[in-house]
Order: sequence, then C-alpha cells, then structure tokens
Amino acid sequence: MELKWLEDFVCLSRTLSFSRAARERNVSQPAFSKRIRQLEQWAGASLVNRVSYPAELTAEGRRFLEEATEIVSAFYRAQRSVCPSSRCEVVTIAALHTLALTLIPHYFGSRENMPSMARLKVTPDLGGIEDNLNRLVTGGADFFLTYAHPLVPFHLDPALFPFVCLGTERVLPVCAPELKARVSHAMANAEAVDYLSYGDESFFGVALSKLFAKHDAFRRRVVCEDTLSVGLMSMARAGWGVAWLPERLIRDELDMGLLVSVTDDPALVLTVETRLYRHANAQRPVCDQVWDVFTSRANRSAPAHG
Repeated sequence: MELKWLEDFVCLSRTLSFSRAARERNVSQPAFSKRIRQLEQWAGASLVNRVSYPAELTAEGRRFLEEATEIVSAFYRAQRSVCPSSRCEVVTIAALHTLALTLIPHYFGSRENMPSMARLKVTPDLGGIEDNLNRLVTGGADFFLTYAHPLVPFHLDPALFPFVCLGTERVLPVCAPELKARVSHAMANAEAVDYLSYGDESFFGVALSKLFAKHDAFRRRVVCEDTLSVGLMSMARAGWGVAWLPERLIRDELDMGLLVSVTDDPALVLTVETRLYRHANAQRPVCDQVWDVFTSRANRSAPAHG
C-alpha cells in the first residue's frame, strides 16, 4: 500500500469527481482510477460507488475515510516532528498569500507570542481553492488561514475541521487615480473597462465571478490575470485597469492616493470573513498554543465558530 493511494482517496472523497480529483493530484484520470482500484484491492472492499453521479463513497468507504485521513495526518505529523537542529516543533500554516503578508504578523506580533521551542512554517499559496484546502485535509499543514464567503462554500465537515472567525475585510474595486474619470464614465454607460482578473480557480476569482453574475452592471475586459493580490495591486498602481483588492493590503496605497475606489456602489464591494481552520484529529500541545494565540485575539472582536 502506498501513501499516495490514501491521499488520492481523501481527495476523491472531497471532490466526488474522478476527473477533478485527478487534476488536483496532477495525474491522468486513468492513472488516478487505477490507484483507487489498487487501494480497494488492498483494502479488500469497494470504497467508491462508480455508478452514481457524482461519485459517492460506499458504506465501507465512509468507514475507511476517517482511518485514511488519520493515517495521512499521522505521516505528516511524524515528518514535521523531526527537527535536526534542535528540539523545536514545527507548526505549519497554509495561508493565502495576502493573509501571510498582512494577518499573520498582526496576530502574532512579536516573536515572544510564539510558543517556546516552536518554529513557524508558512507554506505558499497554491493558487487554486482545492489545492489549498487539500493541504489541510491530507495533513500537509496544521492550520489553514483563508478568506471565506457564502459565494465560495468550503465542503469541510465542521466536526473534523473546526475554525475560528478572525474578523471581516472588504475587497474594494480600485484603480490608479489617472484612470478614475475614464472608468467612471465607462461604468455609467455600461461600457467594458480594463479588468485585472484573479482567474477562475482562486478564491477571489470564484467569488468575483459569482458577484458579477448577480450584478451585471460591471462590464469588463480582462487585460491581466494573476492569482495573487499583490501582483494585481502592482498592475493597478501602474495604470493597467481595475482590480478588486483586500483593504488591509492596500491601506497605505489608499492613504497616499496611489489607488482610488472606482465606485460607491455597495453591491460591488465584496465583504469576506477571515478564518483559521485546523484538523480536529491533529492534536499537539504546541498547535493548541498557536490556536489559543489566534482565538484569544479574535474573541476580543468576534466569536469563535466550529
């Protein structure tokens, strides 16, 4: 039995699609299907009902999922527990790029707030929603720091993946000041404006696509695509077009007039939650201490969830 078979199965249990899971696992669909069959042969039971659409787990598959998830998590816990230079424990946070820049420093503050004999490892944003979630689900990270919005539902079992809401943030449509008059005129006349896009798979890309579908007043012409907010911020400052950017990220640019809001229409402002997720089966005292750092600060302004 190979670990990748279990990771494949956990991924399939979340997507319920062989083709989608194969893309996430970066293998062809025939190769992915073969690995699932190999896992079933090893387990001695059918784990997936292939007749239904979307695919669904069999009763045996549902029982096996909890064990498979724990085995994968235990493997990565063992890997992270090895620190050759000292007795330190590594705490891994998978974080969206913008939140790694703006929120982690804010919540931890000084190094003294980090548990002693612990080392923080922030893993990079992989761009796609499912890829980022998979880090948490498969045990590749202790925590997942992300934005959340009803337009982009996360299919995570709250009993297995509790979270704390750290607050809310506005995502504002902005542009360089020299473009403001042109953009306002185009929007007032239902004309297309140059748009800086997040693409179709990132969190903001999905959320904004659904927002635009509900409010068709904003007509757009994509001139640049980047899954990272900081990349789109640079292009917006250079005068390429309109971008939707997190307010915390662009606070200095707004204060200095390097970027300006393009509309006062609240329907075109996206308000998102900031959430920290953890895996309920991945319990380590050091992770509890990090969780407490975030929840204690969050509880001053927002209640914990999960």
